[in-house]
Amino acid sequence: MIRKSAPTSGSIKLSNIALVIPARWGSTRFPGKPLHLLAGKPLLQHVWERSLLARNIHRILIATDDSRIEEAARNFGAEVIMTSSDHPSGTDRIAEVATHLRGFTHYINVQGDAPLIDPTLIEQLATTLGRDSEIAMITAATPFEHAHEADNPTTVKVVLNRNGEALYFSRSRIPYQRDAHDLTNNALPLLHLGIYGYRRDILRSLVRLPPSPLELCEKLEQLRALEHGIPIRVITTSHRGIGVDTPEDARRVEKLLLTTAKKTSLSAQETGTQRS
Repeated sequence: MIRKSAPTSGSIKLSNIALVIPARWGSTRFPGKPLHLLAGKPLLQHVWERSLLARNIHRILIATDDSRIEEAARNFGAEVIMTSSDHPSGTDRIAEVATHLRGFTHYINVQGDAPLIDPTLIEQLATTLGRDSEIAMITAATPFEHAHEADNPTTVKVVLNRNGEALYFSRSRIPYQRDAHDLTNNALPLLHLGIYGYRRDILRSLVRLPPSPLELCEKLEQLRALEHGIPIRVITTSHRGIGVDTPEDARRVEKLLLTTAKKTSLSAQETGTQRS
């Protein structure tokens, strides 16, 4: 699916950017998750439709190794590339896609379990990445709503340097607050959001590197980039979104989708009444 972007302000020419949504059937906690129905649509379709709303993206694809996902995605209109079943991560799957495509300088990785992803965040990452040739990788983070959430090992934390680049990602609370009573110097981490952008050459180099010690320790593949000296720019956003990792998450997201749809329908009805 080739898409022409709307004109942007200024005269800076954006690079050619492809957005890839990696999707696999096998999930330990939630097998078949990409095709789980949320408000009448497969979870993956919600992600794809939200991605379509982002500007400055020239092509959107779903990358999978499962024929069931391929068939469903083609049925709702997506472009699909079948990839190897041996990939250990979504990054590896996208790197394979990059070997098949020509003319794309950058890639955006949108997780296939993010049905509430903000299109403006995708757009912001794509625009920043495409306009600055020095950026090797880019991702996003948001402030924690409550400080105690930073103690939860299921959330990934990131701390930044003064240039807005990641210093470290961790499942532990970082940095360590040596003096709990020193509120003046209480530095909170940011909540990392699972969306990435890569320059094509960096993407292909990254997947050729062996897993690094910190990556294996924390089970966070982005640490491989940092350990090999690849800087990661971090955009700070107010968007949080909700990823779907478990059936319980799916039920929570479905309620939000249905509530939003109901509000949209009521608003449209009110507008129609006012016009009549």
